[in-house]
Amino acid sequence: MLYTLAGGGTLCGVAALVLLIVSTATDFWMQYRYSGNSANQGLWRFCINRKCHGHTLTVAFWDATRAFMLLSVLSCFAGVVLGLSAFANGTKNRRVRTGGIALLLSGFLALLALAIYTGVTVTFFGKRYIDWRFSWSYILGWIGIILALAAGVFQLFAYQKDTAEPRRFSRTGPNSWTVPLAMNTISCCKMTSKSAKFFRVSVFWKKRRCICIE
Repeated sequence: MLYTLAGGGTLCGVAALVLLIVSTATDFWMQYRYSGNSANQGLWRFCINRKCHGHTLTVAFWDATRAFMLLSVLSCFAGVVLGLSAFANGTKNRRVRTGGIALLLSGFLALLALAIYTGVTVTFFGKRYIDWRFSWSYILGWIGIILALAAGVFQLFAYQKDTAEPRRFSRTGPNSWTVPLAMNTISCCKMTSKSAKFFRVSVFWKKRRCICIE
């Protein structure tokens, strides 16, 4: 269950990361008509008839949107790295949980960024330009938010399910498992899908260590 949910969360996180990066970097948050010419703008540049220029005005809502989107990308990247490293290290529960929190934070930061941009754009540009609309960079940002939040929920749910399930055995080596004292060696090896020809048992800290050698 942990691998399935955490894997789904990590895949959603990777997709969210790609979409958030594309959304932040591209120039099609909004399209409009300017003096009869087609124009579009992003967080960093505006383009008129495909000739692009950097924003020269320092506007608070642009700065806030940029900052929150960049923080969202960084948080999403951290969540994905933690999710992948959990698999590489035998699915560490704490990394899955921390990755889930980072992905949720990424979604909320991007949500805040797009909420600010939406509010100011509708209030300001809606009055300044008649023919305008939100464009695909903006839409990708919303899809990235949904995926980031879904990824975080998957990761945290995976952590919750894994910690709620009682652990009957834990791996201590390539062919070694620590199991309850009441479990015999043959059952141990069957439970770990080992068709073993030789068994060795040792008692360590009131637990039975089962070593299965094929």
